[in-house]
Amino acid sequence: MRKFTNARKFNKTTLNNIPEEKPVLYRFLNNSGDELYDGVAKKGRVQDRLLEHLNLKKEKISGATKIKFAQFSSIQKAKKAEKQLVKKLQPKFNDQNK
Repeated sequence: MRKFTNARKFNKTTLNNIPEEKPVLYRFLNNSGDELYDGVAKKGRVQDRLLEHLNLKKEKISGATKIKFAQFSSIQKAKKAEKQLVKKLQPKFNDQNK
């Protein structure tokens, strides 16, 4: 498993500084550090995807205040890691049967 960044504030400024050149597996956490949601963003669309979680009502993750992320060399590797994390941590807003 790739190493994730330290938890950062989940806001527009932070999201605008996340690299776009590789696919990303991201993790949303609440103030207590509880895992709320894990997701994958494709290369070149990382910031747009994360902003959707911040701005779109249907994509919003209630209680998310922090984000961690890790870059991967391929979308397939990121999705595989996401599946493992969801199975292990069972975040509140993920479909547990992914």
